[in-house]
Amino acid sequence: MEIHLNRVDYIQVTRSIMMLDWHLVLFQVAIADHDGILTCFGMKKGEAVPMFKTLPGQKIARMDLGGAVGTPQEKIFVCSGSQVRGFTKKGKQFLTFEANLTESINAMHVSGADLFVCASYIYNHYCDCKDQDYYLSGDKINDITCLSSENLTRLIPVLACQDRVLRVLQGSELAYDIEVPGPPSVLELYNRDKGEEILYGTTDGKIGLVQIGEDSAVTKWEIDNDKKKGGILCIDTYDIVGDGVNDVLVGRDDGTVEVYGFDSTNEPALRFEHVLSESVTSIQGGCVGKESYDEVLTATYTGWVTGLTTEPQKAEAGPGDEVKMSKETQSKVEALRAELEQLQVKVLQGREQYQQTSQSSTAVSAVPVFSVNDKFTLCQDDASYSLTLEVQTAIDNLLLQSDVPIDLLDVDKNSAVVSFSECDSEPNGNFLLATYRCQANTTRLELKVRSIEGQYGTLQAYITPRLQPKTCQVRQYQIKPLSLHQRTHSIDQDRPMNRLNLVGQFSFAEIHSWVVFCLPEVPEKTPAGDSITFYFHNTFLGTQLEATYCKGEGHFRSDNISTISILNDVLSKEATKRKINLNISYDISDDSVSHTLKMIHPKLEYQLLLARKVQLIDALKELQVHEGNADFLIPEYRNILDESANLLEEYKKQPAHLERLYGMITDLFIDKFKFKGQNVKTRVSSLLEILDNYDLNSLLEFFQ
Repeated sequence: MEIHLNRVDYIQVTRSIMMLDWHLVLFQVAIADHDGILTCFGMKKGEAVPMFKTLPGQKIARMDLGGAVGTPQEKIFVCSGSQVRGFTKKGKQFLTFEANLTESINAMHVSGADLFVCASYIYNHYCDCKDQDYYLSGDKINDITCLSSENLTRLIPVLACQDRVLRVLQGSELAYDIEVPGPPSVLELYNRDKGEEILYGTTDGKIGLVQIGEDSAVTKWEIDNDKKKGGILCIDTYDIVGDGVNDVLVGRDDGTVEVYGFDSTNEPALRFEHVLSESVTSIQGGCVGKESYDEVLTATYTGWVTGLTTEPQKAEAGPGDEVKMSKETQSKVEALRAELEQLQVKVLQGREQYQQTSQSSTAVSAVPVFSVNDKFTLCQDDASYSLTLEVQTAIDNLLLQSDVPIDLLDVDKNSAVVSFSECDSEPNGNFLLATYRCQANTTRLELKVRSIEGQYGTLQAYITPRLQPKTCQVRQYQIKPLSLHQRTHSIDQDRPMNRLNLVGQFSFAEIHSWVVFCLPEVPEKTPAGDSITFYFHNTFLGTQLEATYCKGEGHFRSDNISTISILNDVLSKEATKRKINLNISYDISDDSVSHTLKMIHPKLEYQLLLARKVQLIDALKELQVHEGNADFLIPEYRNILDESANLLEEYKKQPAHLERLYGMITDLFIDKFKFKGQNVKTRVSSLLEILDNYDLNSLLEFFQ
């Protein structure tokens, strides 16, 4: 059953903040912001009326509601730095608790007298402000929640960790962990009263429901991100459909708001979707604007609190109809006009004052401060990096500069005009200079780039907003040597594997820093214990890598010789920088070469076929025009004409895809014989001839 919701804008909090969290308490909304201000407002006669507002302070990272178990959760808890404060619904502060953590709190959950807080890697549990439990996580903690129900004998804390794992704790120990399909960014109890099921959302846009037990867990369902929407920033549950079953409300970083209901088989189905112009940082269901009308309340990056309400809107007047407004609406319009006029006067006065002071010899120009919300993530589906930039004011232009070869891919959502500048890679190290000129009111840009493994460096983004005086911020993103590899939970041990072994006088922290330099998604903090094993898969080719290392030893296994070759070159260079002697040994499997070529084969065959079809399109169109129709063509050619638009679009979205595959096969050929002490670069031209007349068997014979 589809639902219809209408948008209502309520309030915008301080311009320079980001909305983090808010909750509905008896038709009141509590808002915490990055200026350290906690605001609570209610609705009177259709207007947002502040109930209380705290003074500015340190940035508020999280907010949660609490209270005695079994009573309405009306107390508001916020955390800033390592401090937790509690407020009543009337704004009176009743708690100040210093957690004494070395890092700032980034996740918090309150349950009765129990307080659960997490810094980047550290979990702490307090009961009545007294220390109870402590846990050091193997990777960064993104969120925390806690289950308590009649069916459970104890409180069960659950951590959402960056390494694609939900960690379930018992006291200060790990009870078990749950593998999820992406890095979990947010957790939410599906039913707070009977909490045994947890909803999770991932940074790559997937959603799932897990039933948690004391000793094990069961995944109930998962929703994949087939339409390539943004990552999940917030989740809530509320019966917005009105069928007696809690619906799942989802907010994404691309501005998408979704409502999922459940069909007769208890499978989730999308009931409603709305796209806002900026990322949705908080979402909750409740009743705010008008009693008896439920709504989905959202908070966005620039501080807008917006409702999507079930209240039907009055029909708009047509071109010839008279617009009749109620007295209430007329007074609202007049108040808004008066406020707008006051703001325009203030802006004019400010400009005049700025012009006068700027002409003074003692005047100092103040650089406008603006914050940038950015994300640089590897997309598994197309083996590309997604760079998302969001600014609180309109973006004027964006300059991209890279000192390594990368391809810019087309993004449908991007309306900016891109232009490329010629750059000389030799003296300056510039491989890419591209400028994006944005349309008016563009506050969010999404770009896609694809890197080449083995070539590493820095991608820089220069962001210039529409502010006076002109100012710019630079953001840097590291392109790692094995940039297309992604963490995974396990690998196929039956594949033919190549081995690289390192032995030397290096510490556990030193070799871990080398692995962090080489591979994405590895925690910067040195793991606890004496040794560690990480598993990776290549998102472009599907090959895999196992990295096991400890103090003085490192062992790397991969079914792709080129991966071993890149690791060998980079690790040797990093050890040389630190003047550490390495004893390096290899164990190369010839079977792995044919295995890798067979993995490349379907991709190469598809791209060759696509390129040939695209080459035929213009000639076939000329024939069609000349003959008047395409009936005389064989079915294969008629199909190419019918699908020409889709073929051209697909080809345009994948620039240099064929050249990349050629490059990977060439590197594989060179690396195979490099480990045997042979230089075969003179035979590359013969290899390219075989690729131009591609046949898998001929290619396998050439490699032999």
